[in-house]
Amino acid sequence: MRFVAALGALGAVSILLSPTLSLAAEMRGVTATEIRIGQTMPYSGPVSAFGALGKGEVGYFKMLNDKGGINGRKVNLISLDDSYAPPKSVEQTRRLVESDEVALIFSSIGTAHNTAIAKYLQSKNVPQLFIGSGASKFADITQYPQATMGVQGPFRYEARLYARYALAKNPNAKFAVISQNDDYGRDYLAGLKDVLGEKYDAVVTVATYEIQDPTIDSQIVKLKASGADVFVIAATPKFAAQAIRKSFEIGWRPMTFLSNVAVWISTVMEPAGVEAGTGILSTAYVKDPDDPAWKDDPGVKAWRDFMTKYVPEADQHDTNYVNAYNSAMALEAVLKACGDDLSTENILKQAFSIHDLELPMLLPGIKINTSATDHVPVDQMQFMRFNGKTWERFGELQTGN
Repeated sequence: MRFVAALGALGAVSILLSPTLSLAAEMRGVTATEIRIGQTMPYSGPVSAFGALGKGEVGYFKMLNDKGGINGRKVNLISLDDSYAPPKSVEQTRRLVESDEVALIFSSIGTAHNTAIAKYLQSKNVPQLFIGSGASKFADITQYPQATMGVQGPFRYEARLYARYALAKNPNAKFAVISQNDDYGRDYLAGLKDVLGEKYDAVVTVATYEIQDPTIDSQIVKLKASGADVFVIAATPKFAAQAIRKSFEIGWRPMTFLSNVAVWISTVMEPAGVEAGTGILSTAYVKDPDDPAWKDDPGVKAWRDFMTKYVPEADQHDTNYVNAYNSAMALEAVLKACGDDLSTENILKQAFSIHDLELPMLLPGIKINTSATDHVPVDQMQFMRFNGKTWERFGELQTGN
């Protein structure tokens, strides 16, 4: 009788535990003490400056873990170098999913790179959150149902703002564009076309470059010859610096807009020559720690304290670290909202239901919102102008959608 009773008791226990065990089985990359997440970063290669994002995010989760983690679990961010080569991104992502068994992929850098891994991640039911790209394609929920765009202004929205601004100043403006020959660069062309419509082909001249090209000097000379009075630089930092310097050297002074992924003073404006960049326009969505307006801002002070302690070797003039801080903080909010249910289904549910999340290093008034039909966390930006020393913001927040 005792044996039967024991079996009955075990049966009751198994019935009680089975939902929990089933749930635990679905929670890939999660243990009682750890949440494993992964990413690829260009720590080497042509855009190694963007590796700052990964360094900042690793530092953020170290800080979080020192405070006890998230709901009692430490976050283990496994950040691997892909040299900014999509085939390497695929290889490293497979390793993260199949060997490290991460719960999700977070903030991997690059438009072509995230495109290359998306279908694989979908086939493995792995979320692709806060993608390190502003390419609008990742907002297409039919193609990327398990992805959210990054905590940044979308490239296509940015280009729309540039076109509207230029046309407000000169309705007959002619545009010249230097763009990277991939989805990143093409997003800026799409944004211009959204605004210019049928006039696009008549008023836009485009020159492209490959990420492996040594220089783009010949493209800039060609663009000057087009007679354009508006110049849009849809380029990563190295080529943005070349475009600014070359246009200045050849005496071309159009109204110039610079992609907001390339506004870094230490890696773009100074190498180009600050006099060459004076007057250039761009957009902002984060607080620039070098802006005197934020000297006493509590959010900036907390960011500096974090940087000094957890990323001590970093250049605090590099706003990549601000983007890293924002992205990590957004993921922290999602994981906290998951509670103890860290299944893929619940991670995605929480990632797609963010409501008015304010981050201390976003510009005041910008809030993160997502929904089941809107995977774009940030859609507002503010114009800014380089004055030879720093970027000065002006005007109201604007949306590019």
